[in-house]
Amino acid sequence: MKLVIPLLFSTILSYGQTSVLGKWKTVDESGEEKSIIEIFERNDKVYGKIVRIFTQEDPDPICDQCPSDDPRFGKKIIGMEIIKDMVKDGEEYTQGTILDPQDGKIYRSRIWTEGADLKVRGYWGPFYRTQTWKKVD
Repeated sequence: MKLVIPLLFSTILSYGQTSVLGKWKTVDESGEEKSIIEIFERNDKVYGKIVRIFTQEDPDPICDQCPSDDPRFGKKIIGMEIIKDMVKDGEEYTQGTILDPQDGKIYRSRIWTEGADLKVRGYWGPFYRTQTWKKVD
């Protein structure tokens, strides 16, 4: 009985939480939908790749802004892993990076769920920017 109560309590607490895994629609600060990212787990770490881009320009662009020493340089953006090596730390994932393929910058990153949304924060030194991504059904 002593084991059942903590197990039941932890199940109830985790029931309402949204997983970071799945497909998410990225939305910039202006509210414009930019892409769909699929977040998945591999070798106990979390990664995210671009599966769709909403653009009026090139429908299948390459990452010509990525650093030239990065293996993603010159590769197609659709299918590209932009979130790498995220490790679970309590209720969030940290210690990984996120790439912005539009400007080629790589940021330290942290992701977590807040209600039904995914919060994605990229750090540049002491500064950061947070976006809210929406779950895709």
